[in-house]
Amino acid sequence: MSSNHRVLIFILAALSMLGALSIDAYLPALPTIAAHFAVTLPAAQQTLSIYLFTFAFMTLFYGTLSDSFGRKPVIMLSMVAYMAGSIGAGLSVSLGWLIFFRALQGLSAGAGAVVGRAVVGDLMSGAEAQRTMSYISMVFGLAPAIAPVLGGWLMTLFGWRSIFGFIALFSLALLLACWRHLPESLSLKERHPFHFKVILGNYWRVARHPQYLFRCLGMAFTFSGVMLYVGSAPSYVVDVLHLTATEYGWLFIPLIGGMTLGSWLAAKYSHTFAPSRFILAGFIIMGVSALASIAYAWFFVSRVPWAVIPIGAYSFGMALGSPAMMVTTLEIFPRVRGLAASLQTFIFMIIFALSSGFICPLLFGSGLKLSLAVLVGYVISILFWLLGRLDTETMHKSVEQDEREIVSAS
Repeated sequence: MSSNHRVLIFILAALSMLGALSIDAYLPALPTIAAHFAVTLPAAQQTLSIYLFTFAFMTLFYGTLSDSFGRKPVIMLSMVAYMAGSIGAGLSVSLGWLIFFRALQGLSAGAGAVVGRAVVGDLMSGAEAQRTMSYISMVFGLAPAIAPVLGGWLMTLFGWRSIFGFIALFSLALLLACWRHLPESLSLKERHPFHFKVILGNYWRVARHPQYLFRCLGMAFTFSGVMLYVGSAPSYVVDVLHLTATEYGWLFIPLIGGMTLGSWLAAKYSHTFAPSRFILAGFIIMGVSALASIAYAWFFVSRVPWAVIPIGAYSFGMALGSPAMMVTTLEIFPRVRGLAASLQTFIFMIIFALSSGFICPLLFGSGLKLSLAVLVGYVISILFWLLGRLDTETMHKSVEQDEREIVSAS
């Protein structure tokens, strides 16, 4: 692997980290933020939900914006907005202002994840793209593992506002790195004019294909096991595991450690095994770990380390299969990867936002409820993925026709 390739992987992984950093670093501070503004924990939880909803909304446009104006300009402008939102969140004088600036963070944080996938698709294909995506996932996994521990210590030592100050400094450093080292992967002749009505029509052309839509839903629900534990972390760590704000690592290090190991293995053997093998192995491991988590929560009082071992195993299986799921889904529409990546991320984030805002509060205080919810999400993911594998000749021709119409309309 060349040095330029390594630099690209680290930049794209760091851009993807922004989304996780804005979630995980401040999770230990949620109870403190609720107390500071004299609101309940479910009310403070809405600062997470609004971030996820705005993140999801804007991911619909980042891919198509980058298809029209280039990958690098979209990333650079989004980084400036993200930094402004981070500074504003740290200076907020009320919960309303915090929600506003969290929304600004959400609107700008998704560019790196969405456009980064398109950059990989521009420069690589097949097993090489899968390997690079796996390496990005592996490096990206450091953020959710480190962020909650760092956030807990920053809050304990300097107060909750210091968390957003750190995020602002991180985004400034990343902005400078992108300016100097991020290449523009989309040539001028490959760009499409930006027309809002055309974009909405193009999204409809992609979203109406069951093969693509079911695969996106299957992949999103595969991540539900991680989503539910992240969204419920303030309650799960404190009320179920009976740990402190500086001990979030007991949850996130196994969770992200499993994800990192799974991504590394997926990258190492991407040229050895077919994508379907990775996906099948991932589903098997996730299913076994979900059942093990239910059995433990049913018979024992949740305590570390035993309560978090099945969580780490689930994230390992998820990371083992998800790069192949991601690449094979985007390959359905190879000529409009930016748009397809945007819609894929939008579906994922909407499910995350709905889980955080409506499902997670119902699971607060119970390890067994969390484990059962993970199993339900796992079963749903299998059903959607199997439906998405249906590939008739008629479907294939329909996809090709719609892709030609999208390119022509653009």
